[in-house]
Amino acid sequence: MQPTSGRKPLNHIIMSNSNTYPLRKIKSRVSIAALFLLSITTCCCAGNAQGGGNGIDSTAVPQRHEVSLLFGGDLMQHEPQIKAARTASGQYDYTGVFDYMAPEIKKADIAIANFEVTLGGPPYKGYPQFCAPDEYLQAAIDCGFDVLTTCNNHSVDTRGRGIDRTITMMDSLGVRHLGTYRNQQERDRLYPFIIEHDSIRICLLNYTYGTNGIPVPQPYIVNLIDTTVIARDIAKAKAMNPDVIIAIPHWGDEYVLLPNKGQRELADWLFAKGVDHIVGGHPHVVEPIEVRGEGQDKHLLAYSLGNFVSNQSRPNTDGGTMVRMTLVKENGKTWLEDCGYNLYWVSRPVTSGKRNYRVLPASYPDDSLNAMERTKRATYLKNTRDLFSKHNKGIEEYMVE
Repeated sequence: MQPTSGRKPLNHIIMSNSNTYPLRKIKSRVSIAALFLLSITTCCCAGNAQGGGNGIDSTAVPQRHEVSLLFGGDLMQHEPQIKAARTASGQYDYTGVFDYMAPEIKKADIAIANFEVTLGGPPYKGYPQFCAPDEYLQAAIDCGFDVLTTCNNHSVDTRGRGIDRTITMMDSLGVRHLGTYRNQQERDRLYPFIIEHDSIRICLLNYTYGTNGIPVPQPYIVNLIDTTVIARDIAKAKAMNPDVIIAIPHWGDEYVLLPNKGQRELADWLFAKGVDHIVGGHPHVVEPIEVRGEGQDKHLLAYSLGNFVSNQSRPNTDGGTMVRMTLVKENGKTWLEDCGYNLYWVSRPVTSGKRNYRVLPASYPDDSLNAMERTKRATYLKNTRDLFSKHNKGIEEYMVE
């Protein structure tokens, strides 16, 4: 398997309320049979017009719209990762970290991940208060992520300077983001976050349980989990006429493989309020994924996708999962047509002998790994698959080529 790099073409449309941004475009999908019928209908309508009819045919084939979404886990940056990326010239080079996952990420029309560091500028540091090099953000963009959530328990690690500069850097590099804001006026203008693709309007909501006890400095805003505020946001979102609402909560207990009572209750509450799908994070390990409902009334709930990349060494923290969703819109109704997840594992210099960290899909060939890497990856994949086989509902694993 050869790594690939480069950015997917930027020519479709992403919208954040009143602002429109260029991203990749997808054509509406109409079957060959539908096109044939549509051509016949067009001819008949033309004939009616010539004969004095109204030219309207109520049997016209409806247009089908489709969008694929991909969600990644927590993008961490611990001290050893920063040191591994540092070059002799004092710059930071993340080549190789995401190369093997980039093709899968770029397949999605819209790819989303949690950016769990700040970009407060030098000096750079890891846990417990993260401040990553700007090159890390560029690497996340280059591998294909279109939208980054910034609302998590580390949002205030470098105080107001970090919140402000993270927003500035993301804006300057053209990646969409949500979850933290410079002030209330900015939040009112940009949130709820709306992203549109192939005539499907998607609303994203992002909240965190807290900020590690660090107060949010005024006038900055970090979206905290507060059901009064969330209910108000959902009502505002509905008034913006989205086709689907997706909540991305930062919640749960770190390193625990099953959701706690608070997660389960909040998930039920969000669904009852009109949220269609939920994709969570924070525990740094994967938690179960389930699909509720059936037919055109299905709702995805992923409690935690785990780390996308990190230096954590606790059991089950050295890998994660990405979730892919296909949404379809026809006759004014939008539904979840398909979904699946893939697993990946993070190889690090201490195990690989290579300079940088590498996020490797589960399908990455064993003969390209050394003995230590094979053992560690096999342990992670077995533990995760055992967990999912017991607790997942209505969703299956797919392999990244």
